[in-house]
Amino acid sequence: MNVLLVYAHPNPASLVGSLRDIVMEELQNAGHDVRQHDLYAEKFNPVMSGYERKNHSTELAPKLELIPELRSHVEDLKWCETLVLVYPTWWSGQPAILKGWFDRTFVNEVAWELPSGANRLQPRLTNIRRLVVVTTHGSSKLVNSIQGESGKRVALRAVRLMMNWRTRTTWLALYGLDFRSSAYREKMMRRVRRKIRRTL
Repeated sequence: MNVLLVYAHPNPASLVGSLRDIVMEELQNAGHDVRQHDLYAEKFNPVMSGYERKNHSTELAPKLELIPELRSHVEDLKWCETLVLVYPTWWSGQPAILKGWFDRTFVNEVAWELPSGANRLQPRLTNIRRLVVVTTHGSSKLVNSIQGESGKRVALRAVRLMMNWRTRTTWLALYGLDFRSSAYREKMMRRVRRKIRRTL
């Protein structure tokens, strides 16, 4: 299976970095063909330019000529059958660098298209049949539920809608880490490993 792993955390020695390593190890052990984008290590610019916003709905090729740093991201999105996102949840959502990745790569002729005369976007990432999210939360599941889990909605609704209508989703969230022991964290990491092994 072709798997694209997108990782968003500035510290590779963090818990999220360890989770990324676990996911990568399990994917490789299962024999999947894996490509990875470490957004911080790559110094991915999350800021959509004025040109990009103005031309958000125009043809893709001219944009990639002017913004070649997006080419590998676009090609990998079109290549993968599974998209895995590994990131911390900050302020109830994705880190800005990952949100900017959505803004700049989920564009016309990549994630969607709007046919002439239509009033609804048509998904283009129909090659993706599975979406997996691995994320961490400092606060509890209860607090996140009260707040509405906006990051979960972005991933499993907005992003998911650009994929195949039969795409299956897996949400692996570790909650309450600000007040959990190291033993609990180790337990949750083992849980993620088992889930990834069974899922992929």
